[in-house]
Amino acid sequence: MVPEGNNQRNIERFSGYGDTYDRYRPAAPPLVTSLLTGYLQRKPELVLDLGCGTGLSTLVWKKHADQVIGIEPNDDMRSVAESKLEQMTDAAHIRFMAGYSNQLAVGSETADIITCSQSFHWMEPASTLLEAARVLKPGGIFAVYDCDWPPTLYWQVEQAYEEVINRADGIIREQLSQEKQAVKRDKEKHLAAIKDSGHFRFAKEIVFHHAEDCDADRYFGIAMSQGGVQTVLRLNPKELDEDIKRFKQVVDDFFQERTLQVLFSYRMRLGVR
Repeated sequence: MVPEGNNQRNIERFSGYGDTYDRYRPAAPPLVTSLLTGYLQRKPELVLDLGCGTGLSTLVWKKHADQVIGIEPNDDMRSVAESKLEQMTDAAHIRFMAGYSNQLAVGSETADIITCSQSFHWMEPASTLLEAARVLKPGGIFAVYDCDWPPTLYWQVEQAYEEVINRADGIIREQLSQEKQAVKRDKEKHLAAIKDSGHFRFAKEIVFHHAEDCDADRYFGIAMSQGGVQTVLRLNPKELDEDIKRFKQVVDDFFQERTLQVLFSYRMRLGVR
């Protein structure tokens, strides 16, 4: 049973493309673990990663925490994470479990760090923050971090990316009633939500960047891994055919079979309990 405050459509939005998501999306950069461990001033005993998806933001803690739990309500996404974990060695301290951000199956004051990577905007903020405050130890850290899309490379490529994403979002608005659409909250309000909750003695925003190698296939794939595009591909794939073709052509023409560096820009909003 889905706990009150959770939107089933938000969960279903991520069904059916776990492999695509995992192949193209960036893993959490190393700076995430060093920043949060620095704020904690010790190695965390327990890290919870909420809305962990395919584990891209969970497995980075392998060498940096005594115990790590990735919590994900979508079965498809979580199955990809579990498959990766099965292939890893020295990872008995990591596990994935089904669950919801506002109803965590862990004891009070047990976690040192709770993270939400690319996920808090799909959660009900008030009940999630209340539950995080229950689970965190005094001095524990709640950290939400998101990547700005598209990755920084070249303006014409980025413009083409935004056009296909905006087209997908427009199709959803046209063809799905509001009751059938997922509810995406404004990321710019994350810090205010943390501050206004009253659960945290300190809150701030941190911005940072991470460079990665990228070829045309990956840049194209990042766009295809976006939930809005995937929703349209399930709903009526022909609606996006021409837009996707145009985008792919722009990407291929720019990369010319090269591997280039792209810049992922992150915004982290954190609170200290």
